[in-house]
Amino acid sequence: MKDIEKNICRIALVQASPIMFDKAATTDAAVCAIEEAANNGAELIVFPESYIPCYPYGMTFGFTVGARTQAGREDWKRYYDASVVVPGPETKRLGEAAKKASAYVSIGITERDAVNATLYCTNLIFAPDGSLAAKHRKLKPTGAERVIWGDGYEGAFPVVETPWGVMGSLICWENYMPLARTALYAKGTAIYLAPNTNDNPEWQDTIKHIAIEGHCYVVNVDQYITKSMYPSDLHCPQEIAALKDEVCIGGSCVIDPYGHYVNEPVWNKEAIIYADLDMNAVPMSRMEFDGVGHYSRPDVLKLTVQDN
Repeated sequence: MKDIEKNICRIALVQASPIMFDKAATTDAAVCAIEEAANNGAELIVFPESYIPCYPYGMTFGFTVGARTQAGREDWKRYYDASVVVPGPETKRLGEAAKKASAYVSIGITERDAVNATLYCTNLIFAPDGSLAAKHRKLKPTGAERVIWGDGYEGAFPVVETPWGVMGSLICWENYMPLARTALYAKGTAIYLAPNTNDNPEWQDTIKHIAIEGHCYVVNVDQYITKSMYPSDLHCPQEIAALKDEVCIGGSCVIDPYGHYVNEPVWNKEAIIYADLDMNAVPMSRMEFDGVGHYSRPDVLKLTVQDN
């Protein structure tokens, strides 16, 4: 681990484009980004949701209510083959990159279960010694995501103890789940990671609210995807053709515990965005409101979490 000032966390937000449906090439890109961020002093490096092998925005995989198609099955099998088994060669490389960087690394993957054929939207956090410190599977995929990802069930709310405080993660629209947020707050989360694929204005309001509600830093990392990045030999050219030229435009940023931007959102490009988080702000912001502490009413309100 680098020598660090305990109260300052240097963070890198990797607003990157995947090499779609190619886990080896996207892992290569992630390793390069980790190295670049570390060379610029980053101690925490955060990637978007389902960065490896990609978030298949706009694809139906041939699903309609009551029916499937063989072409859709073939595209799904391609996505299945490109998904990441944990542990596996890709996680080994990412852990080695985290160790070389002496940094915490959070990265979104599509995970393929090692035993069954189910895919999960998963976030991994590697420690500076290269070990896998946390694995969180999205609890409830949103809308049509449910045709490709199963519900997460194991270790629902893992957190990581860091030199700057507790760090946890919820993925994309999980962050709209009040009880899920509360489960993270109750573990003392000071750095709240929110990897996602949301570039709408309302999402910026959401992450500001979470920062104020939890009095924590919210790390919002989205990716940048264009229509031209999709493989040309997918079986759904009409679905890809219907997409906007810029499919997902980013907006990555950090919100402080008072609901203010640490950095303004970055739009319409790939970028590695750096910010210095003053962790003194977290306890100071909770002086008059600590939602799971002095402002809670455990005598009348109780949350039960099945977290094992």
